[in-house]
Amino acid sequence: MHAMVTSTHPARLHLRRFPLPAGSAAVSEARAEVRAAISAWHVPVDPHVAALLTSELVTNAVQHEADPAVTLAIKCFSGQLRVDVYDTSRAAPVPTDTPADAESGRGLILVAALADEWGFYGTPDGKAVYFTLGFPSELPPDGRRAAKGPNRAQ
Repeated sequence: MHAMVTSTHPARLHLRRFPLPAGSAAVSEARAEVRAAISAWHVPVDPHVAALLTSELVTNAVQHEADPAVTLAIKCFSGQLRVDVYDTSRAAPVPTDTPADAESGRGLILVAALADEWGFYGTPDGKAVYFTLGFPSELPPDGRRAAKGPNRAQ
């Protein structure tokens, strides 16, 4: 007997884009918006991981900006969730070799470790830094899911 496997993945494009409040309030607002989008759109990704990675990108944007204008974009399409954080800096984000006992400085290393892809690109007003989380593969007929291996982009 063969079981039919159907997709529960969102089939259409979803997009949310909005400015974040200035300062540290931006981080909690961004986490809440990402969790809300995942729930509303029934996106099959871990909301805790998505919120954590969003926190890291927004924290970097808020800490390294003289201009507090930070915008969050959340997209769901083609089997993935993508979060872009726009700011007014043109400086490229660079993961640093931070000592293990440091209280900060490992955010991009964490993003690289947990995201399926991450990167940045220039915009007319500065840059955007993004990450993606892919949806889990469809279950094979035996019902077991293969373990996710590393697939990291610069």
